Amino acid sequence: MQIKIMTDGGSDLPKHVKDQYDVTIVPLNIHFGEEQYVSGVNLDIQTFYKKMREQEELPRSSAPSPYAFYEAYKEVDASKPILMLSLSKELSTTYHNALMAKDMILEEEPDRQIVVLNTRTATSGMSLLVNEAGQCVKQGMAFDELIHHIEERISKISTLFILRTVENLIKGGRLDRVKGTIAKTLNIKLLMKGSPEGKIEVAEKIRGNKKAMRRFVDQIADNTSNFENKTYSLSYSTTSEKAEAFLEEIKARYPFKETLLMEMGPLCATYAGEDGFVMAFFRD
Repeated sequence: MQIKIMTDGGSDLPKHVKDQYDVTIVPLNIHFGEEQYVSGVNLDIQTFYKKMREQEELPRSSAPSPYAFYEAYKEVDASKPILMLSLSKELSTTYHNALMAKDMILEEEPDRQIVVLNTRTATSGMSLLVNEAGQCVKQGMAFDELIHHIEERISKISTLFILRTVENLIKGGRLDRVKGTIAKTLNIKLLMKGSPEGKIEVAEKIRGNKKAMRRFVDQIADNTSNFENKTYSLSYSTTSEKAEAFLEEIKARYPFKETLLMEMGPLCATYAGEDGFVMAFFRD
């Protein structure tokens, strides 16, 4: 390929997409107390869940350092343009660190072409954008045209979340303990969404698991149509069997052209807990 696509560990990119488009992933750092890990390098997702269940405090994630991005850029041939698709800057300093690294390398090699885009999303939303970029590069799209196209796609992305439990939101200080206790007592499930700026907001509060899941699926039709021309992306923090069954349910109702399925990484799984889903697709 004549254009290098890069992303960070917040994308939870499926392996087949990574391999097909030769995507470089700069991993996130995960902290359990004083212990530090690099996600996907010395901490797999099953070990992450096990440690999270065993510990009272939630883990913390931190962005890759500017130097980590610098090293990743440096490994790419200087003649090859780089598109770096970053986790929402509202969720992490990843975007800023990727920009700092760009400035560092341009001081040494000013003729390089590096563009860092704030995807304003995470997990399945980022994977959707990386997949889109890979397809465009494979079709021979020029670098400037690719940047313009992905910026337009970022403005059209819908990222929707469903949480089966609010326990981790309470533990992590993202939800008031009193309100969280009420939600747990009344079996209220939170439907959340990514805002246009890339923040995560509560969209609806639904009582009961089945009703919440129905509404979660109904939201697809509220936001898009022409499914035959679009890709649907789903990340999960449940068993692969449950996730695959849920994806089949989606495909039976909405005939998307392509679907992506991935296991949710530590960044979102910390707050989603187990049995959460995040889906993404492009709006009309």
